[in-house]
Amino acid sequence: MATSGTYVREVPLKGSAKKHYKMWKSQNNLVPDAVGHHVQGVTVHEGGWDSHGAIKSWNYTCDGKQEVFKEKREFDDEKMALTFRGLEGHVMEQLKVYDVIFQFIPKSEEGCVCKVTMIWEKRNEDSPEPINYMKFVTTMAADMDDHILKDQTKA
Repeated sequence: MATSGTYVREVPLKGSAKKHYKMWKSQNNLVPDAVGHHVQGVTVHEGGWDSHGAIKSWNYTCDGKQEVFKEKREFDDEKMALTFRGLEGHVMEQLKVYDVIFQFIPKSEEGCVCKVTMIWEKRNEDSPEPINYMKFVTTMAADMDDHILKDQTKA
């Protein structure tokens, strides 16, 4: 079993890349309303909702368990990419490194692809690989599409 690795998965989305990127970059306060079955709350500790380097805590449910994740935010507007760099929380009890990158890539027709990259390193050999967290973040990105599409029809 690997002690570190990188998972990459592409999630096809019907909403625009710009709308998805905006939601994840600067509208995290709306995430619990959009995907409350995944995320129950988001709190800013340092910076603002859309500040590069902001530190936020997420209250979420993974595999039926309530968990907390504290992360430092980095983003690249040109690539429409966001990095959630793990600092503290349940997942960090098992991992030394936990970085999740969402990149929203426009498709030539409608919609976009969310390229999800997870970079991880276990704290010890006995910890399981974080495939359940990869499933969680990709499902969350996919489920956000319904909210984005509803929002697009209002605009």
